[in-house]
Amino acid sequence: MTAPLEELPSLLGRRNWLILGGLLAVSLPLGNGPLTTGILAGGLVAIAGFTWLQRSLQRLLTDQVPGARARYQFGFLLRLLALGSVLAVFIAVIKINPVGLVIGLAVVVINLLWLALQRALQ
Repeated sequence: MTAPLEELPSLLGRRNWLILGGLLAVSLPLGNGPLTTGILAGGLVAIAGFTWLQRSLQRLLTDQVPGARARYQFGFLLRLLALGSVLAVFIAVIKINPVGLVIGLAVVVINLLWLALQRALQ
């Protein structure tokens, strides 16, 4: 049974954490600490960006005041700058494993593909 549209944001939020946990569980037995750290860092960045986007869209759709769209666009640029800066620090300064980072960043993509396949097959 598919979830109603009102429940999709919370479903996606919970499933993001489950997917990240699954990826971490798969990477831990490999004994590669830098890879696991990269997956964790990328997953946290992806989930934070997704949550920030979700809240911004909810605010945009509920605010009926003039300038709500301009505030959303400014927030979009701010979010892009913040996420890009965090990724740059992770790669250049902290030296996070880039393969693990990419795998972690794919958490939201995996979740959305899972949702699309789930909806298409029902």
